[in-house]
Amino acid sequence: METRGKRVLLTSNGDQISQNIAFDLARRGCRLVLMGDESCLRSVAQKIAGSLEGSGQIEVVGLDMEDEREGAFDEAVEKACRILRNFDAFVHCYIYEGKMQDHLQLGHDEFKKIVKINFMAAWYLLTAVGRRMKDNKSGGSIILLTSIIGAERGLYQGAAAYASCSAGIQQLIRVSALEIGKYKIRVNAIAQGLHIEDEYPKSQGKERAEKLVKETVPLERWLDVKSDVNSTVIYLISDGSRYMTGTTIFVDGGQSLVRPRMRSYM
Repeated sequence: METRGKRVLLTSNGDQISQNIAFDLARRGCRLVLMGDESCLRSVAQKIAGSLEGSGQIEVVGLDMEDEREGAFDEAVEKACRILRNFDAFVHCYIYEGKMQDHLQLGHDEFKKIVKINFMAAWYLLTAVGRRMKDNKSGGSIILLTSIIGAERGLYQGAAAYASCSAGIQQLIRVSALEIGKYKIRVNAIAQGLHIEDEYPKSQGKERAEKLVKETVPLERWLDVKSDVNSTVIYLISDGSRYMTGTTIFVDGGQSLVRPRMRSYM
């Protein structure tokens, strides 16, 4: 799956999954711009550059994902586009789940934060990137990371707002794929499974979660933040996925297949 020379915009909140995706893309010769909290991502960019000899400079563009102004997102994407001189791919990794709590107890401000980061930001960014891919007549690959909780088979309690946003993202990529495929733009999502530091396993107790995962998940482990998602992102960026669009790929070790069974154990 050749990705060398691909120009990639990647959003990140500094979490381990997005950092490891960025590292793998840089290692494979992609030109990267990281977008999100500028001070955090400059540290990430320096860390990657220091680990990879001969890697190109990784640029950073600051953006507040809670900003309600569509123009702020468009300006940030325009800045990234000027740096890369076009996009071959956009990987949106920025996710905020919040703490586990019954939705009747969820405060208004926290609800707005979850919706702004997990749906509105994705909408604005997909629109801004998609417009530039269309105008440059180059096509491209748009990849949105989301969660298994956005699908009927992946439900768990305590994250109603986040689940609703994740479901919205999965529908958004399907409709967007229908509408902008004529511009040779592919739109896909990755529904990632839970890892041991996610809010749901943590709410159950780390020791209990580690013990019981072997009895509930087909692959008998939680998601590995260092590597499990990377290869799917690389595939969707590469030309090997050139006929794939409107699809949500589940990278969850089968967690979503056995969700009722997991609840009975946990």
